[in-house]
Amino acid sequence: MKNLFVTGYRAHELGIFNNKHEGIPYIQQAIRNKLIPLLEEGLEWVITPGQYGVDLWACEAAISLKTQYPQLKCSIITAFSNPEEKWSDDKKIYYEELLRSIDHYAAVSKESYEGKWQFIARDELLLRKTDGILLVYDEEMGEASPKFIKQRALRKHAEEGYEVLTIGAEEIQSLAEEEAEAQFNDEQAYEWLDPGQESST
Repeated sequence: MKNLFVTGYRAHELGIFNNKHEGIPYIQQAIRNKLIPLLEEGLEWVITPGQYGVDLWACEAAISLKTQYPQLKCSIITAFSNPEEKWSDDKKIYYEELLRSIDHYAAVSKESYEGKWQFIARDELLLRKTDGILLVYDEEMGEASPKFIKQRALRKHAEEGYEVLTIGAEEIQSLAEEEAEAQFNDEQAYEWLDPGQESST
């Protein structure tokens, strides 16, 4: 696999409204964990639609792996021009900084938002240009925007063998629990040291 389409929930679908949310690093780590074996096998491009949420966190995850895997490039291909137009100033600044760090940016439609057809055209292009998809989506969490792209990717898988990889809530939760356990063990280790007690040696 050379080109991977990465997408998933928009931030608000996860109840995340800023980039300081404690869940984001675990989502990014889960994405990195999926990317590394693919990179070992020759993955070259991570391509996202650039929506605020999993798409942009995936770009950050990919950028963080570039030192280790210099062949990796990252692209954002949006449905229409200036998708950040109505975002808050904080989100705009974050997005503009991210655009400076990626390798390629394009919009399928050169116009601003006009209608649903722009999203359909974008998804068709991304599915056509990639060998597989990594989708952060958990059906048990209820219906959300990634449902539609998953259906189309599964259809392409059945017809052409397109690869479909997923990350569910359980996987992300497990990373959070591992981290909490590691921190707890560190705290336990420090409790053995009593700073008020002089060493007898």
